[in-house]
Amino acid sequence: MKIHFARFVLALSLLLAVSAAPVHAEEGVLVDSGRRSFQKHCSACHGMDAQGGGILKPLLRVAPPDLTRIAARRGGAFPQDEIARFIDGRAAVTAHGLREMPVWGRVFAEPIADGTTGEEVVRGQLWILVSYLESIQVPPVEAPPPAP
Repeated sequence: MKIHFARFVLALSLLLAVSAAPVHAEEGVLVDSGRRSFQKHCSACHGMDAQGGGILKPLLRVAPPDLTRIAARRGGAFPQDEIARFIDGRAAVTAHGLREMPVWGRVFAEPIADGTTGEEVVRGQLWILVSYLESIQVPPVEAPPPAP
């Protein structure tokens, strides 16, 4: 019974986080929740530091990207919606080529409390992961000035 109540509270919190006004990634609760979710679901491939060096990397055909440089690869902007869609994976993104990553939208769709829908849980999980990823972005590396 306590576990079901705790799951209900988590689901409600995630739902409120998703339905509320946009929240900056610096806000601790989302980022901390996202960090834990990342460690549980993503670090085996992407590494605990999100730089692509997870323990499963040698087994993968395509090396996982450095997730700390998403914004740097896009001119400094972090594309929240695009990253959420890619993590979700239920809609094919043909520009990304073959999908090696699990379709997390299906995994996250499991309702965790009475009265929640799978989609609420998916959106909550995606939001916390995206918030965490946005929080760990590093600035773009500036090219050195040309030699005289």
